[in-house]
Amino acid sequence: MSAGVPGSTEARYHPDRVARRWLGPIFGAACLAATCTGVVALAVLLGSVITAALKGPPHGPWYAVGSHLRELVALCRKLATELQATEPELAGFRVGLVGSLWLLGLVAMVGIPVGIGAGVFLEEYAPPGRFRRIIQTNIANLAGVPSIVYGILGLAVFVRAFGWKGIALGPTLISGVLTLSLLILPIIVITTQEALRAVPRSLRQAALALGASRWQMIRDHVVPAALPGILTGAILGLSRAIGETAPLIMVGAAGSILQVPRGPRDLYTALPVEIYNYAKQPDPRFQTVAAGGILILLAILLSMNAVAIVIRNRFRRYD
Repeated sequence: MSAGVPGSTEARYHPDRVARRWLGPIFGAACLAATCTGVVALAVLLGSVITAALKGPPHGPWYAVGSHLRELVALCRKLATELQATEPELAGFRVGLVGSLWLLGLVAMVGIPVGIGAGVFLEEYAPPGRFRRIIQTNIANLAGVPSIVYGILGLAVFVRAFGWKGIALGPTLISGVLTLSLLILPIIVITTQEALRAVPRSLRQAALALGASRWQMIRDHVVPAALPGILTGAILGLSRAIGETAPLIMVGAAGSILQVPRGPRDLYTALPVEIYNYAKQPDPRFQTVAAGGILILLAILLSMNAVAIVIRNRFRRYD
């Protein structure tokens, strides 16, 4: 056979063809190794946290626990019902847990409607042009801004109001809510746009052809079809908000507070802030308390992610 003819010896052993033949398996093996490394690292991290939560001296009201799941749940339940204390045997996360639930509920009420509305406007109503490109670029950039920057922004705008004492909110719960709402807003906007973009254009055209207005087409057809992706992005955004510490410290989340917040204008703390305060205590026994708080926070985050999966699977049944 002549050189270069398909099936010839030279074409079969051409360097480019040999490289392409081996590149796929090598890349697949590298991806598998990266996945295994990540899974092992997460397993080691979770195991170390559980070990630290169950570790302690043989004496004490809740330190003398074994390795059974029932005892671990009892430990977390005890920590979730006790207030802050200077003794590790009496310390707990009740105030921080209630404060985090307040933050979670109010952020959902403020951030999710605004983020979904902005995503629908940019994807369905805003005409292509420079204005839309500028907004899209800024939203994409804001999604990658470190959380401490949002904390500084919340301190200047909400807590101090640029020196206007009459409208300054102070270090209250509503300041933390508005700051965290700004933090998750770019995430919700981007995920909403991606979910709307995934809806087939034929669905829009069919609704308009049957006489539906643009608003009816979006309300009755496009948004319901994109709802699984929208809700999943919203819940994942809330999952990020509930685990933030730096912005809450900047906007005045109290390091030590013994009273549960009862309204948006009250002083507050959050579960990550209390974990941080216990972890930096010089007494090594507080490391066990901090590890127990991490387990409570992980349980909340995993529950929220499970809700996102259930919602996504439930609505996908009707696709």
